[in-house]
Amino acid sequence: MKGTPLRTSPALRRKLISVAALSAALLTGTTLPSVAAPAQDAAALPPVSAAQTEAAPGVTAERLIVGYKSGAAEATSNTAAEADATAKDADFSRRLGTGAALVDLGGASKTDVADVVAQYKADPSVAYVVPDRLNQPQADPNDTEYAKQWDLFESTAGMNVPAAWNTTTGTGVTVAVIDTGYVAHSDLASNIVAGYDFIADTAVSVDGNGRDNNPADPGDWYNANECAAGVPASNSSWHGTHVAGTIAAVTNNGKGIAGIAHGAKISPVRVLGKCGGYDSDIIDAITWASGGTVSGVPANANVAKVINMSLGGDGACSTATQNAINGAVGRGTTVVVAAGNESDNVANHNPGNCNNVISVAATNRAGAKASYSNFGSLVDISAPGGETRTATANGILSTLNSGTKTPVAESYSYYQGTSMATPHVAGLAALLKSANSALTPAQIESAIKANARALPGACSGGCGAGLADAAKTVAAVSGGGSTGAVFTNTTAVAVPDNAAAIESSISVTGRTGNAPANLQVGVDISHTYRGDLVIDLVAPDGTVYSLKTASSDSTDNLVTTYTVDASSETANGTWKLRVKDSAAQDTGTLNSWKLTF
Repeated sequence: MKGTPLRTSPALRRKLISVAALSAALLTGTTLPSVAAPAQDAAALPPVSAAQTEAAPGVTAERLIVGYKSGAAEATSNTAAEADATAKDADFSRRLGTGAALVDLGGASKTDVADVVAQYKADPSVAYVVPDRLNQPQADPNDTEYAKQWDLFESTAGMNVPAAWNTTTGTGVTVAVIDTGYVAHSDLASNIVAGYDFIADTAVSVDGNGRDNNPADPGDWYNANECAAGVPASNSSWHGTHVAGTIAAVTNNGKGIAGIAHGAKISPVRVLGKCGGYDSDIIDAITWASGGTVSGVPANANVAKVINMSLGGDGACSTATQNAINGAVGRGTTVVVAAGNESDNVANHNPGNCNNVISVAATNRAGAKASYSNFGSLVDISAPGGETRTATANGILSTLNSGTKTPVAESYSYYQGTSMATPHVAGLAALLKSANSALTPAQIESAIKANARALPGACSGGCGAGLADAAKTVAAVSGGGSTGAVFTNTTAVAVPDNAAAIESSISVTGRTGNAPANLQVGVDISHTYRGDLVIDLVAPDGTVYSLKTASSDSTDNLVTTYTVDASSETANGTWKLRVKDSAAQDTGTLNSWKLTF
């Protein structure tokens, strides 16, 4: 079994050498070399945090805000406040709306400022004294194509990335991009560290040799019928470079695009070449990238805490691949994988159906499931993957090369696919690990799911916990919210036709305090007329929260996530899902359900 990069394209781009059919419905990725832009003035101002609330170190304060205690003459009398300021070698400026006094320091030195502040602090009539701090609007990065990266910042379906940069940019984290390798690009170069070429078969590697320490991408083009009968010719995709740019393109450098975790480093690990790549190479790459030992391969000096795999094939997750993933996670590496582009249940496609991974579905610019994206209960999260059939600019813009076969000149391109959604989540995982180095892969996954927001568009079949939200998730792991935990019941329960409700229980333990205001209830129900279903969540104290009422919806099955304000409920205890079929002629099964705190 082999892997294929999951960018949609005109042809079956990464056909498995030994598998007859891999991806049936692939869509177009359009290359736009003209998007490339020359470097701008290096003196351009860097972005300033919208949340900047402290004066920069070394900056001399110019004003103080002084709050007086109730009853003090200075609290109400401008004359008294002015006299007090004069006595402390300062100038009263004006009264604020809160009653506090604004005091001007007249450009005093740091030593003089410290003396004035000390005098105010020592004054028993003063309640507080704080600097009058300068706040500035958040500036966009000066990357010339940043305005086209709707996937990062648009309020409807963007991943809310810029606000996360106030806290972290991914510094200190290496992300291994297990893909087609890396073709030189000046908008990525300074964030690239050593990787490895794991392609052992020279017919696949097309670089003249087998495994070596050079992960350069020579191109993965192929002729018609070269990979399998009926498969048309395809140009080189430069797929790994596009993925890497989304994660960590150099940012605020006056050119090109911005990377989600632009403080992180990329280790390119080459496993995909002409017509795809073998499981055996991918397994060794997962092991090596995460710090494991591979016979005949030097130890990895750039161990990755996040692995991105925008690749896949048909069938179940093999025991061999699962063992490699388990090993990586056991070494503390978060593994993020594409759900696939077949518009099918991810259960039929690996490694998106493997355990211990974050499986990512793709959304379009409206926030709905992209038409090509796989779906299902094994999807963990959704992220922008683009959809160019509506407009080229609705794809995901990233780094590329203009060569149709071998490298020619660096460029930028709009692609679409779960391959493009996956690096959004890998970039987010890098931000989280950088913000809180103690996080385990399980905690990173839980945090991403617990802090997702509801999809603004439709998803039929299951798109995980919702649309990943970078700023909210980073805030959670940095002390601004809950990192979350997932509790699941996978015991199937039959839902009888037009009969009494059935119940399924989940015992929640190890939580402190109350449940969150955004408790997520994921349900997976097979049913031939889901409009019959009435679904309630029952809290440990017996409080009932209605999730779904009966309707005229004749669609089969219900795989979705509900959000409940359960903040008045104690988190620990036995929670129940109550499901009732309210009309005759149709039956179903509650396959599984989960609570994400």
